[in-house]
Amino acid sequence: MQKRSVDVAVISDLHLGTYACRANEFLSYLRSIEPRLLILNGDIIDGWQFSKRYFPASHMAVIQEIFQLLSAGTRVIYITGNHDEMLRRYSDLQLGNFQLTDKAVIEINGKMTWIFHGDVFDHTTKGQTKLLGKLGSNSYAALLGFNRSINWLMKFFGKEKLSLSRQVMKQFNKKVVKIEDFETKIAALAIEKKYNCVICGHIHQPSKRIIETPKGSVTYLNSGDWIEHMTALEYYDNDWHIYTHPELEKTETKKYSSKPQPQVFTNEIAIYLHALYPQTAI
Repeated sequence: MQKRSVDVAVISDLHLGTYACRANEFLSYLRSIEPRLLILNGDIIDGWQFSKRYFPASHMAVIQEIFQLLSAGTRVIYITGNHDEMLRRYSDLQLGNFQLTDKAVIEINGKMTWIFHGDVFDHTTKGQTKLLGKLGSNSYAALLGFNRSINWLMKFFGKEKLSLSRQVMKQFNKKVVKIEDFETKIAALAIEKKYNCVICGHIHQPSKRIIETPKGSVTYLNSGDWIEHMTALEYYDNDWHIYTHPELEKTETKKYSSKPQPQVFTNEIAIYLHALYPQTAI
């Protein structure tokens, strides 16, 4: 299979180590691209639900494929999230082409992009509500398992698949996380800091849009997740694009263009790394 050359690929919310993880689909995606820079934007390994009893071969194969990319020359930046917050004590670790950090700023052709997971802007991951968040995460995982059983029956009877878990997540984001507030808060701070783009994950909602405030505008992007949406962000042809895995591409409103892409990298990618700790929220 011929690989697609992309300048930057950003993925988040893979949740390795859980039953909900779509490791096989993500593995096929990794094997289809040749990125100059791969950014793992949080919740890659799920420390909240991690169990020694469950880490199948497909999950390990994902880690091995990332190491293959490293050995082939791809630079990999792992940005910590709330589900893999146990790694934050090792922030600013650098081993060859691999770096572990809490946020990154990259400059592509003169435009500055601020990248972090986004949990520091979500009140449900702090203080006493953090326990409720963990309980909610476990309930969501159970719902996903139930949803897959229902869809097996729907497929058996020739019916269309249902996504009860997606609807639950949608209502949770709307009423609890409050996506609009989440996005505008991040955008306002990015504008204040003079960034051209800001990229998050965390809320499992792929997005690309311009957000304006009285102080200016910024391109807000969210890489979505590899639980239900199976999406990633890719930078090529001097712009950001949302990639959707072929299995879900027909049902998503925002699609990845399947046209062959030129094998040309952008002129320059500069990377600046900084720590982003939960208590600072900046």
